[in-house]
Amino acid sequence: MIEVGALRALRSVAALGTLARAAEELGFTASAVSQQLKRLERQVGVPVLAPAGRGVVLTPAGQAIADSAPEVFQALERCAEAAQSVAEGAPRGTLRVVAFSTAIRGLLAPVVPRLAARCPELRVHVTEQDPDEALRSVGAGTADFALVHDADGLLPAPLPPSLAQRWLHTDIGDVVVSRTHPLAELDAPLDGDVLAGHAWVTSPPGTVCHQWFRRLFAEEPDVRHLVDDFATQLSLVASGQVVALIPRLARPPLGEELIARPLRRPPKREVQAVWRRSAEASPAIRALLTELTPPPPPA
Repeated sequence: MIEVGALRALRSVAALGTLARAAEELGFTASAVSQQLKRLERQVGVPVLAPAGRGVVLTPAGQAIADSAPEVFQALERCAEAAQSVAEGAPRGTLRVVAFSTAIRGLLAPVVPRLAARCPELRVHVTEQDPDEALRSVGAGTADFALVHDADGLLPAPLPPSLAQRWLHTDIGDVVVSRTHPLAELDAPLDGDVLAGHAWVTSPPGTVCHQWFRRLFAEEPDVRHLVDDFATQLSLVASGQVVALIPRLARPPLGEELIARPLRRPPKREVQAVWRRSAEASPAIRALLTELTPPPPPA
């Protein structure tokens, strides 16, 4: 592995042109800097310097290493900032969040502005990912925090011991209909027998919402449209020709022309927050969890 000191020495030589000037800048002797660079050459297996008159120049390999050095130094600085953040309790830097689309709409979007107001030095970067991919990202360290949902009561993959989780929300599906639709006139919660005689727009096969939808019926329902986007589903529902099963997290304000009708046995999914146990003390993760965690019910 390349030593950080040798990398700094190479960068200084690249910028200043001689071992002596680099040694002066770094506070070492020229001999010490020369020894660092010889160790670097042994580590990478190729020369990094070549003589040029009274000075030296970087070889192509040495220049490639020097060009990559800023990324290494920035990563080290982020490590130091993270340690300081933990010690001081002040969230800062970038928090990389991955979540499925309806969790972004229904849970993250409302709290990100509040978090920004509370923690102005913290930047939240959100990426849409399905639960399986989100768990892999957090486990691999390419994301810091994930929102995932269960399927049939199970998380999308066995949660490894390195990851921690917290329940955040129960998402429920309702049937959305036009106010002119016959189902809009029913007061009681709906069941499969009542729903079977109506035309539907639903999410495509393979999605959680399509699985929810199929469980409502004992026989094949009348599906007119397969649409993945819930806003587009609602635009078709507004025509009065079809109805849709919409998760509450995915549901925008319905306006005057649409109405949500509850189900007698509504489909549900549990939303969990997941992060690495090694980051338990992260002020950024704690701050986001505080914003996302629902308040306790009144006594």
